[in-house]
Amino acid sequence: MDQKERKLTEIARNRKARRDYEILETFEAGVALLGTEVKTLREGRVSLEEAFVRPLEDGLWLEQAFIDEYRQGNVYNHEPTRKRQLLVKKKELMKIRQKAREKGLTLIPLRLYFRGKWAKLEIGLCRGRTHGDKRNVLKDRQAKRDIRRATKGF
Repeated sequence: MDQKERKLTEIARNRKARRDYEILETFEAGVALLGTEVKTLREGRVSLEEAFVRPLEDGLWLEQAFIDEYRQGNVYNHEPTRKRQLLVKKKELMKIRQKAREKGLTLIPLRLYFRGKWAKLEIGLCRGRTHGDKRNVLKDRQAKRDIRRATKGF
């Protein structure tokens, strides 16, 4: 494998996802983009906060992801919140669709990055957390941090 292909350049991360959802499994998908969208991604003007992935008959679609218009674009600029097709192999698509049908599970974009020259999206198969679950996670994280600090001096 070429050194250039292994290099990951992270563009955006959905930080709310790890707090609001329990991530059960992750998948990687390519993203079908227009030229002006790629240029905007390289500038880092993108948000995945409100985005979600919808499995349809013709594949997976990224919806509500905000990729700002390209500043130097002209009348052929893209629409910032348009649907974008995700590119996965047919076997993986079937697997994702089957798992997403289970009650209470949803597909959430976790991070967007370049792998070499290709734009990739990490998708998480997630289960929503309630307010109490979020509190418990925060308590556990704080307890682990306190234990780490206490044992660090020894």
